[in-house]
Amino acid sequence: MTKLCEGRLEKLYKFQEKSNYKFNNINLLNRALTHSSYANEHKKHRILYNERLEFLGDSVLGVVVSDYIFDKYPGYPEGELTKLRATVVCEPTLAFVAKKLSLGDYLLLGKGEESTGGRTRVSILADAFEAVIGAIYLDGQLKSARDFVLNNLTNIIDDAVKGKIFIDYKTELQEVVQKVTKNKIAYEVVDEKGPDHNKIFYVNVKVGNKTLGEGMGKSKKEAEQSAAKSALGTLGGINE
Repeated sequence: MTKLCEGRLEKLYKFQEKSNYKFNNINLLNRALTHSSYANEHKKHRILYNERLEFLGDSVLGVVVSDYIFDKYPGYPEGELTKLRATVVCEPTLAFVAKKLSLGDYLLLGKGEESTGGRTRVSILADAFEAVIGAIYLDGQLKSARDFVLNNLTNIIDDAVKGKIFIDYKTELQEVVQKVTKNKIAYEVVDEKGPDHNKIFYVNVKVGNKTLGEGMGKSKKEAEQSAAKSALGTLGGINE
């Protein structure tokens, strides 16, 4: 068992309080909250990081959510269940829940990830949330993992059924674009139609001089989200 410093233990205990689960093996939680960038910067210490736990947690998450919606919505056909599950376990949703837990504050990140906003990055937060699920599963078996998942996702599932789920396509697009270029994303209103009380906005999203997507909406924000979703479809970055 790895010996953790007092400061790190204190942070892990604080996260335990937020998660409403007390670990028998606190090292599992530490591993779940350790990013590969941190391990790579401290190779001589052979630090375990969270990718394998993420893999496990992803499977546990899928089983728990599938079981829950299968039981709660007996009238849903297979196709609707699949869509509902995909909405709930997608990256933006998991990152949203991770942010509510302030999970980013407890991550161990490499200096590079730290300096480029890794603590708030959607992909890192979603992966770490899944890793925590995997850690709880190993530490307390399926019931404990199920309790953690449903404590954090039941309201999300209910909102998804009611059509209230909001996916932040702009943030997801930012994630995708950052991986391939340092150019900034720009949203441009190219047209407005209709009277002031019922106006429709048309927006293009660009990276450099290239237009990646087009969108429309009853507000500029809605049109920007629509354009970002269009761009993600072009780039293959939408989680559906």
